[in-house]
Amino acid sequence: MSGYSRIIHHATSILCSNKGSMEISQLHQRVFQRFEITEADFWYIVKKCARFTVTQSRPRTEDGESDCIVVAKTSLRLCKKYSKNECYECQDLHLCKYFVYGNCRYGKGRKECKYSHNIQSQHNYPLLRECTLHELNEDDLFLLLLQNDPALLPEVCAHYNKGTGLFGACTFMERCTKVHICQHFVQDDCLFGPKCKRQHSIDEHSRRMLEERGLGGDIIHDLPYIYQSVYRLTSQTLSSELISDQGVKPVAPMEKNEICLHFIRRKCKFQDQCVLVHFNLPYKWEVYDGKDWRDLRKMEEIEKAYCDPKNEHSPGSRPVDFVSMTRNCDPVRRLSTVSSVSKPAHYILTTEWMWYYKGDHENWIEYGSPDDKQRVTSVTSRELEKAFQEDSNAEVTVIKGNRHYYVSFQDMYQRNPKHNTKRRVRRRPRFVSINEVETKASQ
Repeated sequence: MSGYSRIIHHATSILCSNKGSMEISQLHQRVFQRFEITEADFWYIVKKCARFTVTQSRPRTEDGESDCIVVAKTSLRLCKKYSKNECYECQDLHLCKYFVYGNCRYGKGRKECKYSHNIQSQHNYPLLRECTLHELNEDDLFLLLLQNDPALLPEVCAHYNKGTGLFGACTFMERCTKVHICQHFVQDDCLFGPKCKRQHSIDEHSRRMLEERGLGGDIIHDLPYIYQSVYRLTSQTLSSELISDQGVKPVAPMEKNEICLHFIRRKCKFQDQCVLVHFNLPYKWEVYDGKDWRDLRKMEEIEKAYCDPKNEHSPGSRPVDFVSMTRNCDPVRRLSTVSSVSKPAHYILTTEWMWYYKGDHENWIEYGSPDDKQRVTSVTSRELEKAFQEDSNAEVTVIKGNRHYYVSFQDMYQRNPKHNTKRRVRRRPRFVSINEVETKASQ
């Protein structure tokens, strides 16, 4: 595990042990006890890593100061069909739901549970490893799943939060199967604090109901704070402008992140005043050394490896990790020319992005190309790229044979809604050698 990955793993473990979220200043202090990392570098990791979401807490002091909350995040879920014996191979975890709740009655008795209690099983371990969660202990992993998988958590009663009286406007009262808890406490914005007439903890009625549904005592005790983490995950995340307002500066200036097409052809009339990056190739690999971004050596070699979707690392003794975009513990970035779909066909040396999905035999198949059974997707690489440029958070419907799929740009997965199976998706550029660039630039 690289230094960067160790920091992410340690921060995730701290968050899970702290009911899933923590103010970023406190989290940095805890991480700093083991890793010497500056606050600016830590901010960069938290903002860039898909493992975390950053939200703003409400002001805690009279002068209106507030901190930022980091919440642990994962796209991993429990398989819904596993408990019905309808799933044999998918991209979700095969685990007993009550084992995750911490209260499986079979796991504690002589009779063995017919559903898996093994997070290291042949099915589960590769999924955890792919999401770099394989080193989390069971308690931390289960809390992470609970606050990210809405299907696992009981619903908060909306009617309880309306009206007056002991049960609010809930007509089911003690027979209600939803949790009676203050909605504003869940949203971390209750103005009444301890004087609030609504519950800020799990009362005896809700506790009995939750125990009957299989939730263990520790989970029930932490449930109000898990709800808060869920709310933070689904609320508006901080923008880069808000981070600046908080007084936190980015690790390095990021204004220039697109390479100038005209400079490559030696025709840029703006020279030093150009707002784009001047470089002799349509791609540029850089590593951040703590102060500045500097060029990586053997850039063409790194680019060639990156263009092959099966590669997760560049060659060499100090490889670039293409998944986490780091080298050792240092952040790495790739600058490039504008996407080819955003310019007319006669523009040269734009970046042609290719979209791939993972096949049945660990191979990567480009969208629009035939698979091993000669089946072709209804959407091509270029069409996916156009959709991605229009909305990088969208989902695109893809048809192959008689099956429908959804490609999620946010999660980079292709999902089969009928069987709830998922395949990895990758977006990689077409390789352009230095010789090819020089030939085209001289035309």
